[in-house]
Amino acid sequence: MILGWAALGVVALVAVGVATLALQARTVGVPPELGVRNGRLAPCPSSPNCVSTQADPSDATHAMPPLPFAVPAAAAQQQLRELLSTQPRVEVLRDEAGYLHVVARSATMGFPDDVEFFFDEAAGVIHFRSASRLGQSDMGVNRARMEQLSAALLTAMER
Repeated sequence: MILGWAALGVVALVAVGVATLALQARTVGVPPELGVRNGRLAPCPSSPNCVSTQADPSDATHAMPPLPFAVPAAAAQQQLRELLSTQPRVEVLRDEAGYLHVVARSATMGFPDDVEFFFDEAAGVIHFRSASRLGQSDMGVNRARMEQLSAALLTAMER
């Protein structure tokens, strides 16, 4: 019987922990360092739950290549906006000329990931940064998201 009560106690603690994480996922605010400053997005933290096209290329954990575009930046931004509108659990937070910030939430717990796009018209590339607001690991979700979005956007821009 003692083992049964102990197991019930563990289950209760886990349930409280999960509920706390779910509440935190819904209430944590947008990091203040986001946005474009001097042509740069915020650097990735040392944790592996972030990818960026502006990370040092030798940083295999964080670095990804920027996306080239051959149309006007406004047209590329419109194509990206349309692509993002088809993605589940994605909400646009800021949409201004040359910059787009969305939050993408995980399916089960609603954990927020901030995804930013900077349209560098002079260089003809889209820089992006995708980072989890909470935790250390994202199980590769940010990289996978950006690989999928990158491929879809490049295909859309070829049409």
